[in-house]
Amino acid sequence: MPVYVAREAPKLWRKICSELSVEIALLSENWKHLLAGIVFQYIHGVAAHGVHYLHLPGPTLQDIGFLLVPELGQERAYASESLFAVIFCSFFLWTFHPFVFQNKRIYTVLIWCRVLAYLVACQILRILTFYSTQLPGPNYHCRKGSRHATLAPPDSALEVLLLNFPRGILYGCGDLIFSSHMIFCLAFIRTYHKYGVSRIIKLFAWLLAVAQSLLIIACRKHYTVDIIVAWYTVNLVAFFIDSKLPELPDRSSASLSSSLLPSSAKEKDGKNKEERFSLLNGIILST
Repeated sequence: MPVYVAREAPKLWRKICSELSVEIALLSENWKHLLAGIVFQYIHGVAAHGVHYLHLPGPTLQDIGFLLVPELGQERAYASESLFAVIFCSFFLWTFHPFVFQNKRIYTVLIWCRVLAYLVACQILRILTFYSTQLPGPNYHCRKGSRHATLAPPDSALEVLLLNFPRGILYGCGDLIFSSHMIFCLAFIRTYHKYGVSRIIKLFAWLLAVAQSLLIIACRKHYTVDIIVAWYTVNLVAFFIDSKLPELPDRSSASLSSSLLPSSAKEKDGKNKEERFSLLNGIILST
């Protein structure tokens, strides 16, 4: 076994280096899209923090989900965040699986360009929605009597731009319709459903999305309407974006018919150059 591992290590390293060269070529052509998507995550955070200054605590609205789903209580409010962390980390690691595993259907850079496009479009709609109407937050720290429910006017613009970290991140209120956590979960799961290979994992992922929805309601993080709106908005936005953008290239036919690694350095370089040539002359230009 030690001898086998020692022999496979150089192959894995060559594979990572080969994959990295391809992804760098893609990154050089798409870095502006990635950077814009990442910067907008901060803009979305500032907008969500800003609406907290407008939040007025009040009686929790009547909600059918609150009647049907038992309340977990404040001491178990971490349950929804824990599941969200599992979904987020699992998807993040999956997008980098081409660097290690053979059954690669995706390019990491192109996948994240597509996912960030989903997120940005949904977050723009979300910002417009929660600034249009502020509802009394159902979360425990947003209710009457909580010192986190309202925010005094900021002393400076820097306080808003820095999100009043970390309190502004942990105790946000007012950004309800629709759920940001469900935007991420549904965008990730929908992407894996389209580009993943395991049917069992796809089914399990959708079950996790349902569980995440129920846990958010059980933890009283959002009203049921926030979850329902997220479900159809994310899927409609993703469907629209997919119809407008070129389809991502499928690498499965080429990768499955080849060995894990080229048998020689010369063959490795030839395949690497061939893949980069096809990317730079076809795939990237179409995106």
